[in-house]
Amino acid sequence: MPYTRGNWPTLPAMMLARAREWAGRPMLRYWRGGTWHRLNWGEFAQRVAAVASFLRAHGVMPGDRVLIVSENRPEFLIADTAIMAIGAVSVPTYTTNTVADHAHILRDSGASAAVVSTRRLAERVLAAARERGGAGLGLLLCCEEPPPAPEGMAAHRWEEALGAPGGLALLEAEANAAPGTRLACLIYTSGTGGAPKGVMLPHRAMLANREGVRALAERLNLFGKSYLSFLPLSHSYEHTVGGFLLPSLGMEVVYSRGADRVAAELQQIRPAIITAVPRLFEVLRARMLAQLEKETPFRRRMFERAVELGLRKLDGPPLGLFERVQDAVLERLVRDRVRARFGGRLVALVSGGARLDPDLSGFFLALGVPVIQGYGQTEAGPVVSVNPPWANRRDTVGPPLAGVEVRIAEDGELLVRGDLVMDGYWNNAEATAAALRPAAGDPPDAPVWLHTGDVGTIDADGYIRITDRKRDFIKTLGGDMVSPAKIESLLMAEPEIAQAVVAGEGKPGLVALLVPAEGMDGKVAEAVERVNARLSTIERIRRWTIAEPFTVENGLLTPTMKVRRRAVIERHASVLESLHRRD
Repeated sequence: MPYTRGNWPTLPAMMLARAREWAGRPMLRYWRGGTWHRLNWGEFAQRVAAVASFLRAHGVMPGDRVLIVSENRPEFLIADTAIMAIGAVSVPTYTTNTVADHAHILRDSGASAAVVSTRRLAERVLAAARERGGAGLGLLLCCEEPPPAPEGMAAHRWEEALGAPGGLALLEAEANAAPGTRLACLIYTSGTGGAPKGVMLPHRAMLANREGVRALAERLNLFGKSYLSFLPLSHSYEHTVGGFLLPSLGMEVVYSRGADRVAAELQQIRPAIITAVPRLFEVLRARMLAQLEKETPFRRRMFERAVELGLRKLDGPPLGLFERVQDAVLERLVRDRVRARFGGRLVALVSGGARLDPDLSGFFLALGVPVIQGYGQTEAGPVVSVNPPWANRRDTVGPPLAGVEVRIAEDGELLVRGDLVMDGYWNNAEATAAALRPAAGDPPDAPVWLHTGDVGTIDADGYIRITDRKRDFIKTLGGDMVSPAKIESLLMAEPEIAQAVVAGEGKPGLVALLVPAEGMDGKVAEAVERVNARLSTIERIRRWTIAEPFTVENGLLTPTMKVRRRAVIERHASVLESLHRRD
């Protein structure tokens, strides 16, 4: 059964065992040549065995690091599983990485081989290899015709690897003989500040995540349902959850064609689970409200009343008799239509990657969309906690998964312990020692905790609340400590503001860089005024200015849509300074 506890020591052992049980079941769905295609478990396993054989024949040894640069597609997961199955270490990286990003990862990881989806991406990897002197990278495997390889490097097409003679039974035996403590992958953090670090995740960490969500999956009855894979597989969450965890629980993974196609795919695929970052929720709400403006006054009032009564059901006070009748009518006339936009079969729309403002999640929950917030870090497998849909507290990130120990340190930092925790940072003993250490007051030889860098609380029922990043607190000239995340969240909750960064370290007060929502440039002042009215004196925005959008392309947004606060502040230093001088 998919929900029973597994005794697999490694991820490939789990995946190959599932392929033996479910050979004919659909596993992956992907778009190619103008239509959807399916790959079943048996086909997946055969391709894993062939690619593993090819990599071994071309010199990839246990412990070698292998770069993967690819969009979400079957070849990513096949290569990932094959690399791990022969004892090598996969290094998933973003397709949005610059040559300099790739050069840093190649230099830091010492990767000896790379699996790349397109010729264009292969050219970028080769340019990065040249930038670091060309040493080390000896094998390039490309899903398209590869570019000419420099001297000393062998370049091959994916079809060659699929033609290699693969011994599936022997590979499965090898994967089962390996220890769970073996290093599975290096996941480079997306880096909201500083150079990305390689997080060392052993097999046990990701298998611990699977065990932690197993009971949740069983209660939601996910077997045989579909999951729309939208976040990049190079992201730690998607790598663990969309790559290994959900398939092993019997879900079919459908690879999205991209952000611009998601709305249509929700209708086509009708998934049970989607994972998104808070930025997507902000965009969806803005679009819904913009469309609402085009409706008749009667329809607008129905929508607003559905939100109003939905929030009452969430937060109280209880609805009266007439309100319950009203709500039942609005369930059919409004909420059913909203749910249909998400495919109509959604059991959980999971938010992760950054804090989801409770007002934002409340908007969707009030409209009948089952939004749940989780919490995690690359350094923790990556899932630490998640809200169960049947006991969802939207102002929290839920209780910790089974097998996860959490506590709050004296300074408010959240600490995590368990099998899910990383082994450390690759080639960075100093950062490892800072992140993995006993808690303050514990004896030096006590078991270490992962120091998350997040500040929060844990309530009597075990639900975790994250209030800020420890390093992001702003200390004003007057000595007041202010949470920029709280203020930025309030600003972006206003429909007129798409993005916000607050600054003021060592200054008399706070200033902000604001990116207006589409068509809202002239209304930003009103939004700031509304937010300031809800803040204490020391938290209020004194001056602000309009900024160009923060994007992945200009380096101010991570590939998972998190604002690189430090980079934004550094790039706009002169503008921010001029705002402060006006105080």
